[in-house]
Amino acid sequence: NPFNPSTMILYDVPKEAHVKIVVYNTLGQEVETLVNDTRPAGTYGVSFNTTTLPSGVYFYRLESNSYAETRKMILMR
Repeated sequence: NPFNPSTMILYDVPKEAHVKIVVYNTLGQEVETLVNDTRPAGTYGVSFNTTTLPSGVYFYRLESNSYAETRKMILMR
């Protein structure tokens, strides 16, 4: 999913939970924490602005209660 210069990360929360979304580079270094808060049930979107980042592959990890998922993003300038 190539993007430039920003992307929207959409996610659903089935019941109230603490949600954390963190973006990492390919070295596993944290680039930015997008969400770190308790959310009520619902559908959400968070924007990831990359104007200060170089092109490359990034990963975001979504954690909520017992659920965790990591996805790849490709930034192309």
